[in-house]
Order: sequence, then structure tokens, then C-alpha cells
Amino acid sequence: MPQGSSHPPHRVVVIVDTGTNPFEVGVATELFGLPRPELGLPGPLYEVTLCTPARDVRMNHGFFTMTGLPDLTAVDTADTLIVPGRPDNVVPRGADVLDAIRRAHARGARIVSFCTGSFALAEAGLLDGRRATTHWLWADTFRRLHPRVLLEPDVLFVDDGDVLTAAGSSAALDLGLHIWRRDHGAERANAVSRRLVFAAHRDGGQRQFVERPVPDVPDESLGPLLAWAQERLDEPLTVADLAARAAVSPATLHRRFRTQLGTTPLAWLTGERVALACRLIERGEDRLDVVAARSGLGTAANLRARLRRETGLSPSAYRRRFGPAREGANGAVL
Repeated sequence: MPQGSSHPPHRVVVIVDTGTNPFEVGVATELFGLPRPELGLPGPLYEVTLCTPARDVRMNHGFFTMTGLPDLTAVDTADTLIVPGRPDNVVPRGADVLDAIRRAHARGARIVSFCTGSFALAEAGLLDGRRATTHWLWADTFRRLHPRVLLEPDVLFVDDGDVLTAAGSSAALDLGLHIWRRDHGAERANAVSRRLVFAAHRDGGQRQFVERPVPDVPDESLGPLLAWAQERLDEPLTVADLAARAAVSPATLHRRFRTQLGTTPLAWLTGERVALACRLIERGEDRLDVVAARSGLGTAANLRARLRRETGLSPSAYRRRFGPAREGANGAVL
């Protein structure tokens, strides 16, 4: 997707079905439908349309009814189609909703589900043989109804290229910010996340939210340690350094990271360094050795390997896609 706003906005269409979770509709409109003055752009990068299979659609638990929205033919204009979840997942979706999802996918639209919206994608046949996720509470039901889907129940979201699935309602925010990063780079995604007062990237997965007994003495928060480390990513920090700062053993630190973030200290540290490297490239730093040093990745070779693993792009490809536009001699944007 182009970086600037000289192109028409990317069209996002949201299907609002009977029983749809209003929070997830709100996530879609907040992330993709509202003005983003924090980006300082002359026009929007996305536009959102809500559509319904019927004239009047009662939302989850009947809190309110959506009326007067476009019908499902709006799906045929979508660049990205979002399908939120609903609570009655064992009840089949309407044939018109499933047909609309299939049409959008067949013509190349990006398909996104929030929470148990993945049930609708599976019913439409889009997930057979593909990786996907859903809310942990519904994982067993999902496996029983859709055994050909490669379900990953311990993650916040799955990006399988043209089909993306989020694990829960709040994980819809994680996936939405991931889409911002994928479309427009880490710098703009971070600006949106700061406006939302929400982490641009939450490490870990659903496992940390599965119901389990509360420990008698809960671990101390990792927040101060994470903030301390984020200010020193250019230094040769190790897991031992983090443990020493937290005044615990490396084994205890590892357990706390697993419990609170669902990841390891080393994986978290590497992810933060890659995110910093992305921001440096987006801001115009062309020298890979400088980016590697300032992000703590050490060498240009390690930077290339880590960036490709995390983003699927080489540093030069990432720069072309997300770096600052350059102006040629004739005034053209390069």
C-alpha cells in the first residue's frame, strides 16, 4: 500500500451481523475510520464502511440496533473486509454473509476476523489448511467444527498473508496495529498506538489470559525493567544484565517473562531491537551499520537476517516501502 495520501484511501468494509460484538466494530472504526491528525497527512489512509445483511441488526445482547446501513453489496468494494465476532458461534452464519465473504476473497480483498469472527471465515471455507486463531475459550469448539483449520490457540493474532485472524476482542487492537505496521510501517503504527494509549506490539499470546488459579504471591511487574531496557537498546544488554537490574536470578526472570508476557527475555529484547531498527530506517538512516549499532543488533548481517525474519523484507526493500520519500531533480517523488 502506498505511504502517502495522494492515492485513494484503502477501503475497509465491516460486516455487522446479528449479535456482532459492538466493541470489535468500535475497534475497526477507531483504527481505520477516524481522522489521524497525529500523522500530519493531508488526507486519510483508510476509509470505513459498515454493512449489514438486514435492514435492522440487533447487536450482542440487544444493547442497541444498527439501522440504515448499506447492504452486503458494499463488500464488493472492499480492499480489506473485517468480520467481527459474535457469541453464538455454533449457529451457522447466513448464506448471504458467507457468500459475501467468499466473493471478497475470490477477487483478492484482504480478509480479517476479530475474535470468533474466525468461525465465519472457516464456515466460508477460507481457512481449510491454513493457520488461524480464535478466542481461547472457543478453541475446542472451533477444532470440533473445523478440524481442517490449522488452529493456533496460544497467539494474539495470525497473519497468513491475505487472511488474518485475531484471538479476542482486545487482540483486535493488536491485529489492527499490525495491519498499520504492515501497510505503513512501524513509525506510523507507533503514532496511532500512542494516540490510543495502547502498546504498539504486545509480546506473548493468549496463554497468559487462560483462566488459572491466582498465585498466593504474584510476581512483581516487569514494567520498570522494560522501560529501563528500552532506553538502552544500543548497549550490549544480555539476559543476565536484565536479571541483575531486576535483582533476581535469570531463571526467575525467565519465569516472570513467561508468566506476564508469554515470551522469553531474549525474544522480547530482540523484538524491541528490530522495532527500533525499523523506526530508524523509516526516519531516513541509510547506513546499515549505524542502524545495527544504534538498535543493538550489532552487525549489518544480523540486521538483515532479523529484519527479514520479522517483516519478510530486506533493509533496502523496507526502506523503499516505508522510508521517507525523496524528491528528484524534476520535483518528482522517488
